[in-house]
Amino acid sequence: MPHTDSTPASPPQAPADEPTHKKTSHPRAAPKEPAKRRGPGFWALVVLGVAAAAWVVHFIQRQYAFSETDDAYLAGHVHMISSRLDGSVTEVQADENQSVKAGQVLARLDALGEQIALEKSRAALEASKADILKAQAAADQARAQEAEDRAQVAVAEAQVGQSAAELDLANVNNGRNERLFQADTRTISQSQVDTTRSAAAAAAANLAAAKASLLAAGAKVRADAAAIESAEAQLASVRARVESDRQSVRDAERELSYTTITAPSDGRIGNKNVEVGNRVQVGQSLFALVDADYWVTANFKETQLRGMAPGQPVEVTIDAVGSHVFTGRVQSIAPATGAQFALLPADNATGNFTKVVQRVPVKIVFDPASVAGFEDRLRPGLSAVVSVKIR
Repeated sequence: MPHTDSTPASPPQAPADEPTHKKTSHPRAAPKEPAKRRGPGFWALVVLGVAAAAWVVHFIQRQYAFSETDDAYLAGHVHMISSRLDGSVTEVQADENQSVKAGQVLARLDALGEQIALEKSRAALEASKADILKAQAAADQARAQEAEDRAQVAVAEAQVGQSAAELDLANVNNGRNERLFQADTRTISQSQVDTTRSAAAAAAANLAAAKASLLAAGAKVRADAAAIESAEAQLASVRARVESDRQSVRDAERELSYTTITAPSDGRIGNKNVEVGNRVQVGQSLFALVDADYWVTANFKETQLRGMAPGQPVEVTIDAVGSHVFTGRVQSIAPATGAQFALLPADNATGNFTKVVQRVPVKIVFDPASVAGFEDRLRPGLSAVVSVKIR
C-alpha cells in the first residue's frame, strides 16, 4: 500500500519581500439605510389638516356666537317724485343715474297760467290795500266829526246852564219889580216892570234855544257814533278782504312754485319717466330718487331670534361688493312676522296644517366708517349675508 502522510501540508511560504505579519479580518457592518425624506405632499396634507381643524373650530364658534342669514337685502329711501299740477313739460334737467342735490331743479312745467293768476291776485291785493286806506280815512273823519260835535254839545250844555241862570235872575228881578209896582208906594214905574218882564221872557227864550241847540248837538253826536260804527265795519270788511287777497297771493305763489320740480334730498335719479313736451297730470310719477341713506333688512327665522336684541353688532357682506365685511348694529326688530304684512296672509285654521318656520324682518344700520368709499357701489335691492353676534 502506498504510504500516506496524515500531516497537513504546510501553507505556502510568503515571498521574502512581503511582510510576515498576518492580517486579521473582521465582519463588515451592514450599511445604514438613509432616512426617508418627507415630500411636499406630506406637508401639504399637514397644512390642509391644520386649516381644516381651524375652520371647524371657527365654524363651531360662529355657529354658537352668531345668527346668520342670507335672506337679506339692501334697502334705502326711494322718493317717487310726481307733479302737483296738470301741465306741459318745458324743461327736463336731470337724466338717468345722475347724482343730484337737495333743491336741485329736475324739471319745469309751463307756468304761464300760474303767472297770470299770480299777477291778478297781486293786483286785487293792491286794490284792497287802497280801499283800506279809504276806509281808514273815512273812519278817522267820522271820529273827528264826532269829537267836534261833542265839543258843540259841551258848548250847548254851557249855554243852557248860562241861559238857565239868566232866566232865574230875570225872574227874580221881574218878581221884585212886580211886587214893588203893586205896592201902595209904587216906588218903580210901569216901564221898569215892563223891562224886567221882557228880560225874563227873553231869558226864557234863550234857555229854550240853548236846549234846542243841545238836543241838536246830541243828535249829531249820535249820528256821528252811527257813522263811526259803519266806517269801522267797512274798515273791518276791507281788512278781511286784504287778508283774503294776501292768502290768494300766497296760493298763487305756491301754485307757481309747483311748476318747478326739485329734488327733495341728495341722491341719484332712477326710473325717469318724463321728456320735454309731455303732458303730465297731478300725481303722475316723473322720477325715482334713491337716497344715499342705506340699511339692510334681514329676514331671520323665528328660531334665530333667541338672544337677538337692538344694539348688537352685525357683520354684513354684499354679493355685489365682494368679500369686504361691513359692520353695523341691529336697530330694530319688526313687531310681526313678514307673513302678517303680506297682502294675503296664510290662514292656518283651514285645511291641512303644515308648520312652516316664520321669518321676522330685522333692520340693520351700517357704521358710517365701514361704508366709506363704497357709497357708489351700494344699491337698494342688492342681496346680502348678515351675521348678528348674539353672544
